[in-house]
Amino acid sequence: MYSSPPLQYIRINGADLAYREAGDVSDQLFITLHGGRGFGSHESDFSAYLPLSTTHHIVSFDFRGHGQSSHTPPYTFSQLVDDIESLRQQLVAKHNKKEAKAVICGGSFGGYLAQQYAITYPGGLSHLILRGTAPSYEHETEAMEVLEQRLSRAPLASLNFLKKVFSSFVDDDEMRLVMFAIGPLYSEAEYDADKGLERARSMRLSAKVHNDLYSEQEKYFDYRPKLKDIKAKTLIVVGDKDWICPPSQSKLIHQSIPGSELLIVPNANHSVHQEKNEEVIAAIRKFLS
Repeated sequence: MYSSPPLQYIRINGADLAYREAGDVSDQLFITLHGGRGFGSHESDFSAYLPLSTTHHIVSFDFRGHGQSSHTPPYTFSQLVDDIESLRQQLVAKHNKKEAKAVICGGSFGGYLAQQYAITYPGGLSHLILRGTAPSYEHETEAMEVLEQRLSRAPLASLNFLKKVFSSFVDDDEMRLVMFAIGPLYSEAEYDADKGLERARSMRLSAKVHNDLYSEQEKYFDYRPKLKDIKAKTLIVVGDKDWICPPSQSKLIHQSIPGSELLIVPNANHSVHQEKNEEVIAAIRKFLS
């Protein structure tokens, strides 16, 4: 039976970041960036991208204030991006890697950070992989429009719940209840309410971290003017049923990053890397080769 590699901790910019790794440590780094402002963690990405450990050193970690990492402020986009760069530098030095540049793979909120990383630290990456993400905060308007059409799939949710996802929560309890209610919207597979309840119950989340990352200073991110400057080879993957970052957003990124590749996966939602794992992994292998 497969057992997950042990959880480790690394000190980065004053925070203790939880991470797992797989593959030969002498191979090129492949760093995954999870989604979810205030409620995401590394586990699902690590599991999804683990097959790539035959050719790359896979490292998946929890951002500060997320998952099992320390709750060490500040919780800002720029701080998280600085953490990614410091993590890359430390791991390259620790393992004396011949290839210092990393593959940066970010989904959803992690895709926002991946774009900002590519813009801020262009020398740190060789390849950029973006999954189900958007180039600016303006995707939220389209997401709400799509949700109005699909809300019947989540009978416990309301549009007001969804507005909270794009703004702030009163406390952790409210956040947990909202995440449980909107759970059916994240996948095209048949929803298992019992598993959804367990996911919500065991989810490590923080309304404080979420709210900080949706503050007036952080909320209005917009990478569109600078995407044309990204030189790294870029692959963009999105499910054609993605509701929170609709395919139009990935098309916009594709049109803006010179030479980028776009894969729209049929019958897949926001978690396309899990729902259509074999197809996504095959596309990434081809892209990296």
